[in-house]
Amino acid sequence: MGAEDRHFVSHVREPARVCVGQRRERPLTVDDLNQLLLICSLVLLSAVAAVRISSRSGLPSLLVYLGIGVLMGQDGIGIRFSDAELTQVIGYAALVVILAEGGLGTKWKEIKPALPAASALALVGVTVSVGVTAAAARYVIGLDWQQALIIGAVVSSTDAAAVFSVLRRIPLPSRITGTLEAESGFNDAPVVILVVAFSQRGPIEHWYVLLGEIALELAIGAAVGLAVGWLGSWGMRHVALPASGLYPIAVMAIAVTAYAAGAMANGSGFLAVYLASMVLGNARLPHWPATRGFAEGLGWIAQIGMFVLLGLLVTPHELGDDVVPALLIGLALTMVARPLSVVVCLTPFRVPWREQALMSWAGLRGAVPIILATIPVVSGVEDSRRVFNIVFVLVVFYTLIQGPTLPWLGRKLDLRQGPEATDLGIESAPLERLRGHLLSFGIPDGSKMHGVEINELRLPAGAAVTLVVRDGKSFVPLPATVLRRGDELLVVATDPVRDAAERRLRAVGAGGKLAGWLGTNGSP
Repeated sequence: MGAEDRHFVSHVREPARVCVGQRRERPLTVDDLNQLLLICSLVLLSAVAAVRISSRSGLPSLLVYLGIGVLMGQDGIGIRFSDAELTQVIGYAALVVILAEGGLGTKWKEIKPALPAASALALVGVTVSVGVTAAAARYVIGLDWQQALIIGAVVSSTDAAAVFSVLRRIPLPSRITGTLEAESGFNDAPVVILVVAFSQRGPIEHWYVLLGEIALELAIGAAVGLAVGWLGSWGMRHVALPASGLYPIAVMAIAVTAYAAGAMANGSGFLAVYLASMVLGNARLPHWPATRGFAEGLGWIAQIGMFVLLGLLVTPHELGDDVVPALLIGLALTMVARPLSVVVCLTPFRVPWREQALMSWAGLRGAVPIILATIPVVSGVEDSRRVFNIVFVLVVFYTLIQGPTLPWLGRKLDLRQGPEATDLGIESAPLERLRGHLLSFGIPDGSKMHGVEINELRLPAGAAVTLVVRDGKSFVPLPATVLRRGDELLVVATDPVRDAAERRLRAVGAGGKLAGWLGTNGSP
């Protein structure tokens, strides 16, 4: 990669160079601060209330937040905002937090089997998707090659925030969720490099140099992320902090350190923060429920701020001429490029066609493509504003289509997984000392656990049903208590038998009290 390429890459790696303060005509006053705090608090309250709507409708919450930003913008309340550089800087910072929160919530046992497939989708799949989408933009819409390649690269990255928010509400097999979550965490890094390279002035002379640069940055980012995550988890387990509230702050600081260290080492900071957070999230750190809740709250704030700002940047009355091109390019991406990349990458791993079909449809786009679309705007690419508008319309329209229909498609393909035990985030000193877990398990209609007595569950030693919630009332069960449909069980299990207890509950739900003898073992 030439000197000019490296200039643009460094520009993306170090967004903090943009100095917003120089553009202010006067210093910020206390009155300005009061107004700013009022507006931000009202926006946060509106966004929190809107989560209820998005959770009921199945829409990713990002669309609601984008809508809030659009309503506040030039064609709504009238707030004028057109600073693409500031949007890019804040978007990168928010993406770091979102990737950290996603990595902390990723279970290693779920994504470990899916790592080869996810890596193939993040590298080979992105390449296939970029080529097909760019060809559609060039020959169907008539864009020049630079704009077509930029759009192809921008929309080929699945969005971590959208994938995390939708998939964790859908009971799918762990192989599917693990593959999609790992792919969304991995593919941001190569896409950022491609968008920066395509946004440079002049053609790319040596493609093999660009591919080598991508491989090197991914390798450096992975090494830095794993090293920082391991060192951070070791330190958190061996250093006793004076207050439990310091643990969540320290964990997030370690994750951000991984991003900064990876970027400063000329590697992929996004890959570094995701891997470091994943290592921390699977290290069984002290006060983990509090840490998880803190990270989740920061993730929500990052999403809200990023999406509202992106909504402010859009001017709806300018989108009219770009709606049809966006729909056509999105159609090529959704119906051709994404399925082709999934088939090419997952067929060698013998993934069943039904799972391939669902993963083709689950390639959700979100704020990441819109943030990446600001790179050509900042770089001064010709007609870059049109590129931004096309990406915005494409993301909004196809997220409206794909997000709500994922559960339906999972049912049609018979891929929805039955109920599983869920860890409840409760701080308890005895449980923490014993490395214990408090699990929640529901008995749905059709479950063969209906009519089974508590003692017939035959949970492993170290696990016990401590509470049953039935018809809105709770009681402590006796060994002879008969379970019914609609019951919610609270199970305490020590760490060594946690997975065995979950498998046994699932087995009884599928095969009844004789599940072990009938061959039903409860495996996902």
